[in-house]
Amino acid sequence: MIASLLMYNRPELAAENARYWALIRDAMRARGIDTPKELSNDADEFEVWLAPDLVFSQTCGLPYRTRLHGHVTLVGTPDFGLEGCPAGYYTSAVLVRADDPRETLGAFADARFIFNQSCSQSGFGSAYLLAQDHGFWFSDLTESGAHVRSARAVATGEADITVLDAHTWRLIRRYDDFASDLRVLTHTAPTPGTPYITADAARAEVMYDAVQDAIASLDKADRTALGLQGIARISDAAYCAVPYPPAFSG
Repeated sequence: MIASLLMYNRPELAAENARYWALIRDAMRARGIDTPKELSNDADEFEVWLAPDLVFSQTCGLPYRTRLHGHVTLVGTPDFGLEGCPAGYYTSAVLVRADDPRETLGAFADARFIFNQSCSQSGFGSAYLLAQDHGFWFSDLTESGAHVRSARAVATGEADITVLDAHTWRLIRRYDDFASDLRVLTHTAPTPGTPYITADAARAEVMYDAVQDAIASLDKADRTALGLQGIARISDAAYCAVPYPPAFSG
């Protein structure tokens, strides 16, 4: 059996995330669900997500509807209390350098766009939809492998523009000095956030209750540090209804 919590797993939050997982693990075991003691956060994400013995993990909306749908079951979606979003939803912040004089997204049509992964809803899928709404798509694209790397590349001038989810941007502003060299150009429309998933469909509802209890049991400092407000139920249909780039339409 395997479990992971890769999203928002910053070194500065290692202790808080460890305590959060311990509460989830104990709440699941109290409900008769066997769980691994340690998380497999160093394993390949898709190997974890597609493992037949996946107990619990967190994924992103784009890989869920393009590769994981039919293989895993939604447990619930953490709510980070993001401004302008329903519970469990997020927007993405479009980031440019603070001193870049361009004021509209269209002005960046020929800019150097950097993104974390092409399978990311917040960093790629939402960026594609927003750019298409403005009549273009970037021709100069670079994949960085991580939101923080993308943001740093824009701050240092290696790229001109990036898109990343609002919770990640909140953490960057908290922990990374280069955040002051960036500004938000605009935001994407809200979409369902990063859901918790399991391969154990029969126990997904019980897992939801376990996570709900775990969040309620977090002390105030840990809950504040992790930004957790609760867990929301977002339907499979809501995730699958979000459009995505043509490359993923098959």
